[in-house]
Amino acid sequence: MDNSPRSVTPVGDVGVDPLSQGDLEIDTYQVVRPDGTFDSDRVPDVDDESLRDLYRWMLVQRLYDDRATKLQRRGKLGTVASGRGQEAAIVGSGFSLAKQDWIFPYGREAAALLMHGLSLRDLLLYWRGIEDASRMNGANVFGLAISIGSHIPLATGKAWGMQLADESAIAFANLGDGATSTGAFHEGMNLAGVLEVPAVFFCQNNQYAISLPFDGQTKANTVAQKALAYGIDGIRVDGNDVLAVYNAVSKARERALEGNPVLVEAVTYRRGAHTTSDDPTRYRDDEEVEAWKDRDPLERYRSFLEKTGRWEGIDEEAIREDIDAKFSDAVEAADAFEERDVEEIFDYLYEEMPPELERQLADFEALLEERPELYDHIERRPKG
Repeated sequence: MDNSPRSVTPVGDVGVDPLSQGDLEIDTYQVVRPDGTFDSDRVPDVDDESLRDLYRWMLVQRLYDDRATKLQRRGKLGTVASGRGQEAAIVGSGFSLAKQDWIFPYGREAAALLMHGLSLRDLLLYWRGIEDASRMNGANVFGLAISIGSHIPLATGKAWGMQLADESAIAFANLGDGATSTGAFHEGMNLAGVLEVPAVFFCQNNQYAISLPFDGQTKANTVAQKALAYGIDGIRVDGNDVLAVYNAVSKARERALEGNPVLVEAVTYRRGAHTTSDDPTRYRDDEEVEAWKDRDPLERYRSFLEKTGRWEGIDEEAIREDIDAKFSDAVEAADAFEERDVEEIFDYLYEEMPPELERQLADFEALLEERPELYDHIERRPKG
């Protein structure tokens, strides 16, 4: 055998030219610029009241986040994931959907869920751990996905089912940039492309997957370009521009109904903590946060409304008072909801309880008998 070194011809010399990110040019779609100026040709063709409603709903999102966070600090809610800074992405996307569409949420999009028909009481109950609160009143809202990316294949499956039933509706999956690093994202996106289902995957790229910055979790320059690998459409939009998001998701929905699933990347920023259990000062600096604060979506859109003479129809103080009153009413209604038995944790996992869960339930009941003070505020159901 000849073990002498062999010469290797450089790849470029034989005419092989690899495709690279440098060959891709992906624009970020925008209508209203950070200074409030705008492209008049891109302003959506909706009435003035609808344009004002977009601001009202963004204010709902911001005030909801403030009030929910305070409730959590008082021990009245579980962990809360704020959408502060992402209001335009949340509201612009939610405003573009039809009532028959199904939303698959990921936790920050309160305003979108409320405008889709979910009651504020039920949303609060969900964050108190009440089973299936997200579908108590019949809204087309799937249970919130706490495990990152797990809902993406489910959205594809729902879209496939609607396609087979010939329904004129889409499955709309909200997700963060961190979800694009999961296997579930690949599986859901790939199958959606193969089956050509009516689905829109809306990635709110808020620059952080908990504490990991975007450039630390992918070599790709954008999320939108990942759509090309699955043979589906990709759109990149300024996520702090509510009109741009509305237009982008409206177009994506139109394409999805034609059998072309779409991945939309809304470039935005999470100004608050990942959740109320997180300390963002440990992994990002104040200068970065302040720079994004200057791109505040509410202030940008208010500037647009003022420049176009539409702000005169908005009484912000009255809107705030109305939102606060409705939130207080929802808290009162949630407080009045019948407390659930902790043993239901074991009841609803399987149609028939398997032996291992029966053993765990017995151990749990023994613990309650031994230390009733642990759950002395709960009225236990009678046995038998």
